[in-house]
This record gives sequence, structure tokens and C-alpha cells, in this order.
Amino acid sequence: MSCMITSGIHHVGLAVTQLEASAAFFTHLLGWDEIRRNPDYPAIFVSDGHIMLTLWQVADPGNATAFDRHHNVGLHHLAIKVDSKGKLDEVYQTLTKAGGVAIEFAPELLQEGPAHHMMCIEPSGLRIEFIWPGQ
Repeated sequence: MSCMITSGIHHVGLAVTQLEASAAFFTHLLGWDEIRRNPDYPAIFVSDGHIMLTLWQVADPGNATAFDRHHNVGLHHLAIKVDSKGKLDEVYQTLTKAGGVAIEFAPELLQEGPAHHMMCIEPSGLRIEFIWPGQ
């Protein structure tokens, strides 16, 4: 057995086209905390207490290239865990009512279950999955 030399993810940096709208997706809709801002990058750091995301504003949003898993190397989607099927349904209802967030698919059984998940596209076009592992 080998000894791991790492201990988890500290943060994930995501390039976004709409910095304020993407930050609001996490803070206003999901209840995350804004940790800090760095106007020199510009970047906004958000956290749910378990993971931190650094949202980086791209220099030229009009010429930004959306990710395509068939042609680009990069982040296909970010999967965020929720504590219950009820919380997953709550996320779905919140995002559906908010507007500005495209729902790729509503909560559904993941394979044979018991896990359930849903997928959405946040304001900058990043795919975000919400998953309840079923336990």
C-alpha cells in the first residue's frame, strides 16, 4: 500500500465570462459565502465551507470559447454534492424559479440508483452537476 502525498482539493479555479452573475449563482442562489475579491485579476472567491472556487473573469468575454468535450482539454463539469434527495429537489426548484440558469436535465436517478443528480448551465456557460449519492 502506498502513502498518498496529497490530502484533497483546496480550490478549483474557473474562468467565467460574467464574473458577477457567476458569483451570484453560487452566493445568492446556493447560499455560498463570498470569501474575498481580487479586483486586479479580477476574481471572486466563493465557498460552501467544503470547497472553494476561484471565479476568474476572462479578458474578452465576447471572444471566449465555450468548452466542448469532443475537442477541448479541460473541465467537462463540476459535480457538487447535496445532503439529501430533498435538497437536490430544492436546488432544482431554486434554479428553475431564478431564471438565467439553463437546466440541462431535472433531478433523475443515476444509473440504477440510489443516487440522483441534475445538471445545469450557470450564467457563464459552465456545466454544474448537483448529486445526492443516495446515502
